[in-house]
Amino acid sequence: MFTKKVAFAAIDWNVIFFLIGMMLVISVMRQTGVFMYLAIKIAKMAKGKPILIILLMFLLTTVISAFMGSVTTIMILIPIVLLIASELKISPIPFIITMIIASNGGGAATMIGDPPNILIGSATEYNFIDFIVNLTPPVLMITFFSLGLIWLLYHKGMRVSNESRARLMSYNEKNLIKDRKLLIISIIVLILMLAALSLQGVLHIETATIAMTAGLFLLVISDRKKVEHILANDIDWVTIFFFMGLFMIVESLVETGFINMIATGIMNITHGEPKSTSMVILWVSGVFSAIIDNVPFVAAMIPVLERLGILINNPDSMHPIWWSLALGTCLGGNGTMIGASANIVAIGIANRNGFHISFKEYSKIGALFTLLAIIISTGYILLRYFG
Repeated sequence: MFTKKVAFAAIDWNVIFFLIGMMLVISVMRQTGVFMYLAIKIAKMAKGKPILIILLMFLLTTVISAFMGSVTTIMILIPIVLLIASELKISPIPFIITMIIASNGGGAATMIGDPPNILIGSATEYNFIDFIVNLTPPVLMITFFSLGLIWLLYHKGMRVSNESRARLMSYNEKNLIKDRKLLIISIIVLILMLAALSLQGVLHIETATIAMTAGLFLLVISDRKKVEHILANDIDWVTIFFFMGLFMIVESLVETGFINMIATGIMNITHGEPKSTSMVILWVSGVFSAIIDNVPFVAAMIPVLERLGILINNPDSMHPIWWSLALGTCLGGNGTMIGASANIVAIGIANRNGFHISFKEYSKIGALFTLLAIIISTGYILLRYFG
């Protein structure tokens, strides 16, 4: 019987407090001005050339998303790229679309980069290093080919005046760093946090404990006058309660037998053969994550894979299946503007600043990158685990 007690017991508090801890870390780092500094520095490195800025911002977004989370990265960088586009007097839409794609791609590389991976990490015994070893290689390949695709799509269509480029080059990015002491401390804490996450298997400390320790420490040493503002505004409570409700909904699906029905259906199709099961999970996840937000999708799929693990009864055979789910959900989220939380956040910021991106406009680019990513992931899974 699905009671309130069962519903609240279903909430994975490790995920909830990990998210809160990461939000605290990012909030304090944002106060230092380091993210604005990086974006302007990159624009100047590109000498104000739009195509080079797009390529470099794609790389920056990919890297930051791997360690800071896709949604947080988008919230930090999209307003900055709007400023850069405004100075260059060009449309920011190509920047926004490619950065959405980069955020989900980069987020797929680590356990903490994208909400689906956070959920998978919490549901399995995989640690931070396991995610890097198994998921970073395909993400690097996808990033390389995506850069080539961006060049083909955009290198002929973006022109700026010398006057606009000169205005951007006149920015003194050093003045954007507001608190150097806090920046140095934040970087040290971030490095220590990532090191602790990497050694999680040795330390036997939950990811939530590591993230909350780092977040609360930075909160205490930062401007105490801003603590209330950070807790009220910088913690995305809507997302936190969304996850809590999500865990309850998924548990209800388990209780009603729906999850078991799906797992049995997949078993009937693939007969539990690891290679075919991996391919089915990868492509089904890629397609459905483009249509349904990938967070609820992966939350529903985790108990399906847990049930599959029982039916297959071979733990080693489940490794490529879990990695297929991670790649399919994270990368499939790029397919449409509703496929991932980062997409919705970015489109919302663009709309509030007067730039409307239609479903069709985004999807014709997003679907292309998603197809490329899933094809590369297919080759990677087949060669690495079954070659």
